[in-house]
Amino acid sequence: MEKILFLAHTEGSGTLSPASAQALAAAVALSKSLPGSTLTVGVWGEGGQAAADAIAGCGAVAFFSVTGKDFDVPRYASDAAAAEALVRKSGASVVIAPASSRISRALPGVAVRVGGRIETHVVALTATGAKVQIKRWYYRQRLQATMSRAHRPWCLVVDAGVFDAWQGAAGKASVEAISVALPEGSKRTRVEGVVAASASVQTIRPDADLLFVAGAGWTKKQADGQSHAKQGEGLILEFLEKSKASLGGSKSLVDLSGEGREVLSFMSHMNQVGQTGSSPRHRKGLSTCCHGEEPHVVGWRFITERRAINKDANCGWARGKADVVYVADAFEVMAKVNALLAKG
Repeated sequence: MEKILFLAHTEGSGTLSPASAQALAAAVALSKSLPGSTLTVGVWGEGGQAAADAIAGCGAVAFFSVTGKDFDVPRYASDAAAAEALVRKSGASVVIAPASSRISRALPGVAVRVGGRIETHVVALTATGAKVQIKRWYYRQRLQATMSRAHRPWCLVVDAGVFDAWQGAAGKASVEAISVALPEGSKRTRVEGVVAASASVQTIRPDADLLFVAGAGWTKKQADGQSHAKQGEGLILEFLEKSKASLGGSKSLVDLSGEGREVLSFMSHMNQVGQTGSSPRHRKGLSTCCHGEEPHVVGWRFITERRAINKDANCGWARGKADVVYVADAFEVMAKVNALLAKG
């Protein structure tokens, strides 16, 4: 019989992130498919009671929380101490958590402290009889393995975007508060404040429905023989602001900055999508001024609907890599799209 613990931290005043809701859905599904298993919930951070109330209908037999100002901010020492206390209190044999930066940093250390094992980049959870099996990625998400472990506790960090978010009734959860004394030596790291990008310049939005990818064509000479990178910047930023899409870039575009050439000022290697960049999980993807080379397309493997805008009817996107290819000038198309979005 498995004791399953859903482990998460709150986001601000008692809310759980979309990635946490997805991991919860995975934990609920696994507990229902394993005969005799139980589900418990452990949260830490500001507003633990409110977070538990929001998921009170998930079927958990117990709710535990660690609260206090020491555990509200991201810090390895406090996050690890809170997570360890919750794992020990629950007596969990399987721990399921979302792949947030805080959990990805702290949970490996927690697994060592409790004598357990950990797997990251988990994309599937199944039960065969009483046996738990997972699927996870290796080698920059090129190889997928199916595996199981007999060792317990087993900590599983679930990738975002692979499970539908849990949806259920809120209520009033009976939460047991766990007291954790944090030594002074564990408080040396202090969070002085948070500087967040404004909506007008934020370009990376992991939860957006649409990924907008810009290629090097935005900085090249156009029909009049001149480069219009600044005009391209305005069109792209206007579209991102109106659509709330996330921005990606081809390797050829982000590498231009190192060559001393004119670039999009808001584009960095953080936006790079592809074999040497990220592999996003947005529902839709729109590529512009990018030829759809194979290394770049590798990063699109999890995107369901693919569309591209390119003046070259023979570009890589037109060779079975995109659902729809618009043979047109991206400058003209995006200007028209922005005008339509402005009308609502």
